[in-house]
Amino acid sequence: MTLWPRSLLARLLIIVLLGLLLANSLSLTLVMYERMRSARTVMLGNLEYDVATSVAILDRLPASERAGWIWRLDRGNYRYILGPGASGGAPQDRRSQDAIRTLKETLSAKYPLSFTAILGPTSHIQAHLTLSDGAPLTIDLIPRMPPVARWLPVVLVLQLLLVALCSWIAVRQVVRPFSQFTRAVDALDPAANTPMAEQGPVEVRRAAHAFNAMQSRIQSYLRERARILASISHDLQTPITRMKLRVEMAEQPELRDKLLNDLDNMSRLVREGIAYARSAESLEETALKMELNAWINSMVSDYQDIGKNVQFHAGDTRLPIVTRPQALRRVMTNLLDNALKFGEYALVEIDDTHAGEIVIHIMDGGPGIPDAERDAVLQPFYRIETSRNRETGGTGLGLAIAAQLTAQLNGTLRLTNRTTGGLDVSITLPRQ
Repeated sequence: MTLWPRSLLARLLIIVLLGLLLANSLSLTLVMYERMRSARTVMLGNLEYDVATSVAILDRLPASERAGWIWRLDRGNYRYILGPGASGGAPQDRRSQDAIRTLKETLSAKYPLSFTAILGPTSHIQAHLTLSDGAPLTIDLIPRMPPVARWLPVVLVLQLLLVALCSWIAVRQVVRPFSQFTRAVDALDPAANTPMAEQGPVEVRRAAHAFNAMQSRIQSYLRERARILASISHDLQTPITRMKLRVEMAEQPELRDKLLNDLDNMSRLVREGIAYARSAESLEETALKMELNAWINSMVSDYQDIGKNVQFHAGDTRLPIVTRPQALRRVMTNLLDNALKFGEYALVEIDDTHAGEIVIHIMDGGPGIPDAERDAVLQPFYRIETSRNRETGGTGLGLAIAAQLTAQLNGTLRLTNRTTGGLDVSITLPRQ
């Protein structure tokens, strides 16, 4: 199991963020190093000048007045003691050595110096010398760098947050077009014209333009295929009609009936072919607002009037929806006819629990559809021979027409086998 993230966004964000953090850390390290060197130079320079001046003042003052001046000469990290100071070993740490070297360069020419280390967690030394009148003087020194400003850690944290934010925005700008292309490809439907927005950087606009051109070519090929199918189906109607007239004049009744039955099947197939070709074209019907419960109840009543076993479980609430009624009627008719043909009854239910969409369920008591063939039955001229064969009169276009028209209504059609037996065909439509 690898710890490397799978998403491109996370990978690019890690790479960019680490690169910026390393570059920022290197810059900060160099700046801090230079700052510490400068502060050290300034500290030693001040120590050199100030100690030389202070020792000279104490050396010139009478012994009786030196105690009154000692506190005036004290500084933040060193002070003066009129006396021999404390005993101890020689200082060894680097910071003490820098201070010792500076004091030697400043005072050793006139005053002999000796140094002792004071035990403790930090560097602490004492420099011992003798004034011109023989009085001992001790410089108690704690070598330390100037303190870091309190606002500096806050600025560093804010800087890191700013780097992370800028990295996320930059990577997001790079990855967003890939996400848009993924959604566009997933939503690509030859029956619906949903072009991708051509906006953003030049490369993204070019890719979006190429995607839209590809989608247009696919739709052109499909329209051409539908036109060919419609033309062939339309041209077949005339010879089929002539053949029927000639067959009806045949002298053998049994042969005549068989041929007429075959010609009726051919006529039905031609009509369904024309209907399928028309369903592939863009709908010219105007979308209307209607009350779905009443509309479906009216359709179900028409089936019941001719003795069909169709039931509708209507709710009490009104379900206004904006759609194309004739296209939806063709979808419902195909699905109800299929349910009655293969399942002996049809049950219609509506699921309105979703905020932006409505789901219409058409259920039957038939044998259902095997899971491996659910997608295939939505293709034109496909039949399941074991349950939906030619003897039932099916052409293999009913579900294909319903699926294509549903897509043109901006909806989706799904097939599901019921646990109690039969098929559940769901039509999901947007409310607006």
